[in-house]
Amino acid sequence: MALTLFNTRGRELQPFEPIKPGEAGFYGCGPTVYNYAHIGNLRAYMTHDLLTRTLRAGGIRVRHVMNITDVGHLSGDNDTGEDKMVRSAEERGKSVLEIAEFYANAFFSDIDRMNIVRPSIICKATEHIPEMIALIKRIEEGGYTYSAGGNLYFDISRFPHYGELAMLRMKDLRAGARTGPDENKRSPGDFVLWFTKSKFENQALVWDSPWGRGYPGWHIECSAMSIKYLGEQFDIHAGGIDHVPVHHTNEIAQSEAATGKHPWVKYWVHNEFLVLDKGKMSKSAGGFLTLRSLIDKGYDPLDYRYLLLGGHYRSQLQFSWEALEGARNSRRALNDRIRALAAACPALSPAAGNPSSGSAGRGAGGPAEARTAAFTAALEDDLSSPRALAELWGLLRDPAIPPAEALAAALNMDAILGLKLDQAAAENRKESPEEAAEIEELIARRARAKKEKDFAGADAIRNGLKERGIVLEDGKTGTIWRRL
Repeated sequence: MALTLFNTRGRELQPFEPIKPGEAGFYGCGPTVYNYAHIGNLRAYMTHDLLTRTLRAGGIRVRHVMNITDVGHLSGDNDTGEDKMVRSAEERGKSVLEIAEFYANAFFSDIDRMNIVRPSIICKATEHIPEMIALIKRIEEGGYTYSAGGNLYFDISRFPHYGELAMLRMKDLRAGARTGPDENKRSPGDFVLWFTKSKFENQALVWDSPWGRGYPGWHIECSAMSIKYLGEQFDIHAGGIDHVPVHHTNEIAQSEAATGKHPWVKYWVHNEFLVLDKGKMSKSAGGFLTLRSLIDKGYDPLDYRYLLLGGHYRSQLQFSWEALEGARNSRRALNDRIRALAAACPALSPAAGNPSSGSAGRGAGGPAEARTAAFTAALEDDLSSPRALAELWGLLRDPAIPPAEALAAALNMDAILGLKLDQAAAENRKESPEEAAEIEELIARRARAKKEKDFAGADAIRNGLKERGIVLEDGKTGTIWRRL
């Protein structure tokens, strides 16, 4: 495939060349399961899904790993504030693990509703403490750490490549510039690898370690789990743009310090924020929207998926109810067109492309081939989903493309877009063969009536079918029908 991706490390479009030909190791930062995911969070997982589907459509075998953070994430990404899990457990009167299980299940319910394919491997932080301790030992043996106040810190002054991802300069990391004051830190950019009871005396989840009984810092979790499942160098690491200056910058430092591999990750892919009128959506600011909020207002989760596909992942996307309403209307019109095409070719099996199939998104041949090639080119150009959607609509509106070819190509495109167009196609296949044959015969009789200028008779057939809930649509390639 000819995929290009915008690599945050370098700030440029680069051709995707996997470390191992035909395979891709991909790590996407997962949720911290202390509350419901808001719709801004879900944009990141939608981006990961689009990337995975595009790679698989191009014949690449993808090993997609995602973490579940159920310990160690403080309310500030830079080692400040409360533990998010502990705070949520105290507020709700439940244990940390009960909170984690509840919100993890809610998260997976959300991504299933949005037709986001689950990752190949889902790993919980609490189940990988030994791997984190082993990785911290390697960092310590390399001379990158120091102990202070009972905690083990990473010393960024020992790592010459620190800040490359975020284009930070060491001299600009002045005291208080990035973090709240921490009297234990030698530099404000240093970060914790392992907390002990000196940080939180009543921490709910703690483990024995060479540095005392405590728990890991948030950043070490992703490094340890990605290395465990993808190796010491892998292809893609993805997440929200807010992870660049702290979390991902720190991941790079500790991972490359431990392994000696530079670069640790070849391609860094970051999606931009979903923004409201008052700025980016944030749980800490309160009043955030969940997927359930949209459902309760009568929207289908796929309406939101359509809205996200309409914006490029690297551009901020403005959310409004008006925009979501527009996405719903467009998706309804798309489904109507698919139903109409399905009605015009009832013998065609509505087999939507499998996201893991190398043929998904490739051409159906004939008149549809140019549209399909343009669709593929759009996605291979840094996942340009707005252009891909435009090519799908162009395919469906092109009268030169026979219904069977248009439907087959559209369903293959949808193997990447994930809008479940196969379900819309199947809705017009509920008629018995006898009823479908009768409808086709009435359409043929109407055509003969029009040819013989018996317009009253033609209208009577149309009106009779309409009373049965069947609408006829005349086009250059013939008449197609769909149910209301």
